Amino acid sequence: MRCLFGRSRREAALREEIDQHLGMMIEENEAAGLSRDDARGAAFREFGGVEQIKEAHRDEWTFAGWEQLRKDFQFALRSLRKNPGFTVATVLILSLGIGANITVFGWMRQLLFDPIPGASDVADLVAVENFADAGDAAGPPLTTSYLDFADYRDHLRMLDVAAMGQGAFAVGGAKDTGRVWCELVSGNFFTLLGVRPAAGRFFSPAEQTDAQNAHPVAVISQDYCRTHFPNAASALEATLWINHEPFSIIGIAPPEFNGTQTPMAFQVWLPLSMYGQVTHTGTWMLRDRGTRNFRLLARLKAGATIAQARSETLALGQFMARRNGEDRGVGATVVPLWQWAFGPSELLLKPMSILMAGCGVLLLIVGANVVNLQLVRALGRQREFGVRLALGSSRWRLARLVLVESLTLALTGSALGLLIAFWLRGALAWLLPAVAMPAMVPAPFSPAVLGFAVLLAVVVAIAAGLTPAWHATRSNLNRTLKHGGRSGGSGASQGMRSVMVMAEMALAVVALAGAGIFLESFRAARAMPTGFSPEGQVLAEFNLATAAYNREQAEAFCQRLAEALEKNPGVTSVSYADTLPLGFRNGNWEEIQIEGYQARPGENMKIFRNLVGPGYFATMRIPFVDGRDFDLKDDARSGAVMIVSQEFVRRFLSQGIALGRRVHGWGRWFTIVGVVGDIKIHRVTENPIPFFYIPIRQEYRPEYGLTFHVRAEAPVDNVIATVRREAAAIDPAIVMFDAQSMSEYIAGSLYGERIAATMLGVLGGVGLLLAAVGLYSVMAYSVAQRTAEIGLRSALGARPVDLLLLVLRQGMRLAGIGLIAGSLIAVGLARLIAGMTETAHPLDPIALLATALLAALLALAAILVPAWRAIRVSPIVALRSE
Repeated sequence: MRCLFGRSRREAALREEIDQHLGMMIEENEAAGLSRDDARGAAFREFGGVEQIKEAHRDEWTFAGWEQLRKDFQFALRSLRKNPGFTVATVLILSLGIGANITVFGWMRQLLFDPIPGASDVADLVAVENFADAGDAAGPPLTTSYLDFADYRDHLRMLDVAAMGQGAFAVGGAKDTGRVWCELVSGNFFTLLGVRPAAGRFFSPAEQTDAQNAHPVAVISQDYCRTHFPNAASALEATLWINHEPFSIIGIAPPEFNGTQTPMAFQVWLPLSMYGQVTHTGTWMLRDRGTRNFRLLARLKAGATIAQARSETLALGQFMARRNGEDRGVGATVVPLWQWAFGPSELLLKPMSILMAGCGVLLLIVGANVVNLQLVRALGRQREFGVRLALGSSRWRLARLVLVESLTLALTGSALGLLIAFWLRGALAWLLPAVAMPAMVPAPFSPAVLGFAVLLAVVVAIAAGLTPAWHATRSNLNRTLKHGGRSGGSGASQGMRSVMVMAEMALAVVALAGAGIFLESFRAARAMPTGFSPEGQVLAEFNLATAAYNREQAEAFCQRLAEALEKNPGVTSVSYADTLPLGFRNGNWEEIQIEGYQARPGENMKIFRNLVGPGYFATMRIPFVDGRDFDLKDDARSGAVMIVSQEFVRRFLSQGIALGRRVHGWGRWFTIVGVVGDIKIHRVTENPIPFFYIPIRQEYRPEYGLTFHVRAEAPVDNVIATVRREAAAIDPAIVMFDAQSMSEYIAGSLYGERIAATMLGVLGGVGLLLAAVGLYSVMAYSVAQRTAEIGLRSALGARPVDLLLLVLRQGMRLAGIGLIAGSLIAVGLARLIAGMTETAHPLDPIALLATALLAALLALAAILVPAWRAIRVSPIVALRSE
């Protein structure tokens, strides 16, 4: 504390005593015949009294330091209470900047350092990923089959590996069935994560085997237990009916654990070996190495590094690719959780990083604003400082008072910022698109978040208090007492306030320009052609496996529902498919061979596909280039047919002739009967990729899921009600999981851009308002200090318009310099910002011009108020005040 707030008077006296003692010893050594330098060296070597004197007075020092600090804080609180306007304004400004930074820091900390709350030793957790091996380069990441997982689990020596899948299942009885998001996990899942049950138990060793459909047990979340059972004991005695299959509840997860996709919350965990029973697919899917439905987590064993584990996993993946036909062209690697392609960081890390930078800019604006307010307050306290100096107070003592006051304000603002952050910690859920996904849980308030809040408070206090503290120490005693505190401050202090205002305006322009780039990127992405028409379409998702439908029953349900919907007024066309373009999902693919095409070594032949019903292309408005559409005759009993995209033809059919060519997949040959236009599959910004379509009546299985596309000239809510009514009339046990317009659904593919644009826009707007407040405060203080000058000008014949222009010129000069500086910085940073998006131009002059114009208008509004006050100054009153 002595280093931060200065020595106490007792310490200064002690230092004087030590110096006197050393001086006496040096004189004695010189008298003994030693040179001056030798005498000093001998005195320092021989002097052992310093530590003794220090030790004798250590308790007094410590007590004096803490006692003085306590008195300083008491004085700061009394002083701030006497100036409620200044105190409230400063605390609110600080709370906005600190609260925004705490909020985004909490999100970032969870993504990077606590991606699976409730797990132990998270630093040792990694992800194992498959990828399409294209020889020299790694292709897109792939999920994993159960048999591949078993090989990784059994043969990797540096990793313990667990597998998981996820899905929304129908849970409950016939009358109270609801959709619940579940994770299907390997038996070692909880052990690997180091999660302990809050009640009951997790999977026993006997339940961790690969035996399929032998362990109908379930673990539920703390939230599900609280909302569905009176207590934990009753839950552990209950049976859950999941997709019409009974599962005994054996355990309850701890409250902090919500699964592996934080911040999304799962509610039920089932053994992965029960996959066939719960999805009503039998046992074949876990025995098929080509069916890749699962994600892999792993834990580094003691002494292993991630580089060693990656090398071992890569070698094993290469061996499996040579040994297993289904693994041909598939590689394997190990990545940290924050790089996991199938984890939340893949979607959120980039926008969160952008937001963190935006919050940093906002905090700089806040700091500049607080410096301005404190400078104005310090100028108003010049007489107080002068009196203190006249009574013997040291200049460092004055600086310490200002720093303690700044720290008090910062700690109060940080406390209020914590409340704001607590309210905003679930704000990500507000920006979620209307797509099917688990509920999102707010980021927890960990000790790290609280520590970050305190650190911000200290940093802001020092940064914002140094300039006013320096100004306090530079006060001229004679001039201050002579003028009685009426001086407007030194030119240096006025210049510092002006610099702070210009910095605020520049930073606000940078923040708003960045928000404008991302907003333009978001709008451009939404306006890009997708190859189909989402407008006027309503999507309704079903999972027919929840009703234990087989293939024939599923086909009958689809046909009956399509016919019933087409009879409703306003419905123009209806179709259905198992995959939706764009959104959060990666889509489905199939490894194919093309007659007459020789794949290059390492070429990825896992091509994305869709299973579609009759009328799909007309409903989606995907144009035909050649050939015919599917019809009701294209069923399981007819010849296998296929429709391909234009990019498919360009990539694989060099002659450009597609009709009649054959493609092998699913163990049989399909004949191409049509060619359609390209559509966007994963992102609206992607280049065309090969794609193909198969009649859903030829390859569909109920576990794939199903989405009905209804094009109608009616309100969305009315169409959704119609679909729900018609589906219930066919089979009340069928649950419609999600329904929304297709335009809402495809917004999921732009979630990152939407977060960045929305949140940066908010931050930029707040920053600009704060900059305007800072400009207003400086101009209002300047007008108040120039009251006599303005009155004299008015008395000498200055017109009101001249006085108005006088103030406007001064204010707009400050704002203009800030706007120009901010625009130049924005131009320099625009290329870097645009590199984070795929649709924004490196510099959008229109967006930058609009930002500067908005800032200029707000600055003008902030200046007009003190300018209006200036022209209303009475010359007599102004001159009498002097």
